[in-house]
Amino acid sequence: MNSDANKMSPSDTDEKIGTVPWNPWLGVVFVFVVFFGSQLFGAILGSIVGAIYPVIEHFSVSQTRDWIENSIPSHFLFVLFAETFTVGAIYLFLKARGLTMAAIGLKRPRWKDVGIGITALPVYFILYLLTVGVVSHFVPGLDVNQQQDVGFNNVHGAGALVLTFISLVVLPPLAEEIMVRGFLYGSLKKALPIIWAALTTSLLFAIAHLPEGGAAGPLYIAALDTFVLSLVLIYLREKTDSLWASITLHAIKNGIAFFAIFVFNIH
Repeated sequence: MNSDANKMSPSDTDEKIGTVPWNPWLGVVFVFVVFFGSQLFGAILGSIVGAIYPVIEHFSVSQTRDWIENSIPSHFLFVLFAETFTVGAIYLFLKARGLTMAAIGLKRPRWKDVGIGITALPVYFILYLLTVGVVSHFVPGLDVNQQQDVGFNNVHGAGALVLTFISLVVLPPLAEEIMVRGFLYGSLKKALPIIWAALTTSLLFAIAHLPEGGAAGPLYIAALDTFVLSLVLIYLREKTDSLWASITLHAIKNGIAFFAIFVFNIH
């Protein structure tokens, strides 16, 4: 048998062992560019497309501004375009290097990964409660009841609920796991020991959620929540060598929050 036939190409090897072939710090910089670029892309394109409806309906300037800033379809378009930009940019980055999404863990879904993601929910929840208890002991001023500004208000009707569900429970877990636990963590793991790569990734993920306090100021409780969540998600990424368990847990966590806020009106 020809020995060459048994050799794996660099891309095959990289995808199998999960070692990224690019400079890890280039990967980190790329994630920052993609993150801010996606926000800008989503805002601009969402506003342009979202402004078409007011034109058709002959809205006034103030009505148009209010529709773009507060309507559920407008917010949905922002999330859709931002997350599409994120996934698309990472896909093109990998493709330029002869790799597929499998190189960062987005492999063929397996039912066992979904099951692992589901069973990890109580583990995450217990770790979160313990962490909040410890931090609250040392930081008595931590506001554990501060509300998160998710960007969707006055959600009424089946259509609005469906768009909100997709915007919060479907799109972010998929895009964020690809970008954070897949691309970012994979890059940092090449440059740092696993524990430091996990802590750095989780810290950056937590910092990104600080602005979600809106006018009330930094949302420290959400940052603490997402830091703990990220550590569990990274553990699932390592345990399964895939992103699907992480995506599952992330989606369930967001789904619980969605039903609590928009279906059962628990605040």
